[in-house]
Amino acid sequence: MSSTEARAKSIGFLAVGLAVVSFSISSAAIKWSESIGSVVAFWRMIGAVVGWWVIVLIARKRTGRPLPSRETWKLVLPPGLFFGLNIAIFFTAITRTSIAHAEFITTLTPLVLLPAGAAFFGERPNWGALKFGLISVVGIALVLAFGPTGGAATPGGDLLMVLVIGTWTGYMLTSKRARSRGVDVLDFMACMMPLGLITAGPIAASIAGAGLFTLSARGWFVVALLTLVTGMLAHGCIIYAQRHLPVATISIIQTGQPALSVFWGFVILGESVRSPQIVGMVLVVVGLSMFTWVSQRPTAATPTSGVTPADIAQPGSTR
Repeated sequence: MSSTEARAKSIGFLAVGLAVVSFSISSAAIKWSESIGSVVAFWRMIGAVVGWWVIVLIARKRTGRPLPSRETWKLVLPPGLFFGLNIAIFFTAITRTSIAHAEFITTLTPLVLLPAGAAFFGERPNWGALKFGLISVVGIALVLAFGPTGGAATPGGDLLMVLVIGTWTGYMLTSKRARSRGVDVLDFMACMMPLGLITAGPIAASIAGAGLFTLSARGWFVVALLTLVTGMLAHGCIIYAQRHLPVATISIIQTGQPALSVFWGFVILGESVRSPQIVGMVLVVVGLSMFTWVSQRPTAATPTSGVTPADIAQPGSTR
């Protein structure tokens, strides 16, 4: 490995670390805003639309890059609709349950996506990885069962997080289809964000009513923060890292994101965590790391177009 390659790889690790920190702070920031979650989601998406289209127009002016085609818009429509649902439900749920519950419930997503990838893309995954997923399930049970009495967690909020898993699964399956048909990252993000407003907008309007346009100063600050830090910076870091690090490596690093989110919940919001929950969190991270690692081992006749855990970011990763 040349010195240039080694330097790029080191920067790649730093980029993933920065992305994980950026994504992890979003849950606490949403709750700290003391605003309606779906409204924060709506305006955060508006900000991301502006940001990504500025990049598109700059690229067009400098390089003559064409605007996204009609076919691109059609391919990105399904994932855009799923993404709008996902972010609106996630931002709502995070205000109705504890960060520990929210973040660790969503870690079950890879266990859903592994069989879904096999069903929809004909992939033959390494099913032996699922036994490590059971470790994560035990950890989730500890996190949910030993939440502090009278804490921020509610059954309704936890159920919404289950819906988040479902909408994220739909997003991942449909986005994989669009990407496999040649839609590049810039066109995908530029189309996906405005299309997501088709579903996120009505949810925010139905919950907030006239309050859709009356965020507090703290709420607008969080919208701006999430737009820049997660909507632009974190995604840019991940895209950079994908050129210099194995995707499996990136995925394993991201398994630490939920625990870091809980840390921010403690620092920023004062949300408490009990000792059995900490044990559960460790089990989740270990189990998910092993699940991701083992699932990368090739199996006979494994197609290259399926959804694998290495493709999966946490459901909050596009916050």
